[in-house]
Amino acid sequence: MLDTLKHIIEEITGRKNITLETDFIKDLELSSFDIVNIISAVEDKYDLTISTRDIWNIHQVKDAINYLHDHGINE
Repeated sequence: MLDTLKHIIEEITGRKNITLETDFIKDLELSSFDIVNIISAVEDKYDLTISTRDIWNIHQVKDAINYLHDHGINE
């Protein structure tokens, strides 16, 4: 799953060297537009909807993976 998220992030932002500890705002300095595009790509990839409330709790790549695991997505 990490590889999939790394691919999505790289495709949207052009950023590489993504790790579990990478913070979307602090490390990648993503705009809200980038974040929306990443969330949308993840929703499309895994056929789920992530609520706005849940998005605010996803700060690092590992948070996104934990969220997906908690919602039954396992790769």
